[in-house]
Amino acid sequence: PIEVMRRVIDKMHMQEVTIAYGMTETSPVSCQTNEHTPLEKQVSTVGLVQPALEVKVVDTGTGETLPIGETGELLTKGYSVMKGYWGSRFKTREAIQDGWMHTGDLATMDEDGYVKVVGRSKDMVIRGGENIYPVEIENYLYRHPKIGDVQVVGIPDERYGEVLAAWIIPKEGVDLTEEEVKQFCYDNIAHYKIPAYYRFVTEYPMTITGKIQKYKIIEQMTAELGLALIYISIDLYKSFIIQNTAKYLMTPYFCKNVL
Repeated sequence: PIEVMRRVIDKMHMQEVTIAYGMTETSPVSCQTNEHTPLEKQVSTVGLVQPALEVKVVDTGTGETLPIGETGELLTKGYSVMKGYWGSRFKTREAIQDGWMHTGDLATMDEDGYVKVVGRSKDMVIRGGENIYPVEIENYLYRHPKIGDVQVVGIPDERYGEVLAAWIIPKEGVDLTEEEVKQFCYDNIAHYKIPAYYRFVTEYPMTITGKIQKYKIIEQMTAELGLALIYISIDLYKSFIIQNTAKYLMTPYFCKNVL
C-alpha cells in the first residue's frame, strides 16, 4: 500500500528500498523501481518494465492495447514467462496467448512507462454499474491515523448488486469507531466508494504463507449478513441467461435473419 511505503521511507529512513512486481508464473519480476525513481512514483507504482521483457495494458473485454493512463489487464511477455502449468494444457492456453501472460492484475501505465497496479480483476467490485477497485479504497483508509491495516471487499447487495465492506485492524492502544471512519471518507472520496459495512478485527484469515484470503472475508460477511440467497439468485440468473441465449442462437430465425 502507498501509505505503508511512505511510512517505511519516513520512519525507517529506507530510501533505498525498491518495489518489484512479479508472480510465480513470471519469476522473478517483470517491473521494478530503482534508486533513480522519483519518490512519488517510488511509493505509488511498481516501477518500469525490466530489460528484455515487455508489458502492456489491454482492455479486459476486447484484448486491445489501451491508451496511456487507462485501466486494463496487465500482460507480460519474455524470458520470465513460464512454459506452462504442469499437467494442465487448458489452463496454460487460457493464461498464455501468443506468448503474453495474462496476469489477472488491473493496472495503468503513465507517459513515462511507470506501471501502477490498481487491483485484481477478480476483486473488482461493480456497485450500481460503477467499477470500484478495493485497493484504491484501502490506500485511502491507510491514511487514517488510527488504522493499522485494512482490507476492502465486495459483498452482494439486493439494490446495487455489490457494495463494499471494510475489515479494519486499528493501531494498538487506540479506539476507533465506524462513524469516525465514515467521517474520514465523506467529502474526500466518491459516495459510492464509501464502504457500507465495517468490522474491527485483530487478524485476517491467511494462508500458511501469510497471504490474506479475501474470499474467506467475503464468505464470513455473506453468512453473517444472511446474503447467501442473493449469491444463489445471481448464479441462477446468470445460468438462465447463458442457457437461453445459447438456445436462441441456435434457432432458425437467428441463423436466417441475423447471421
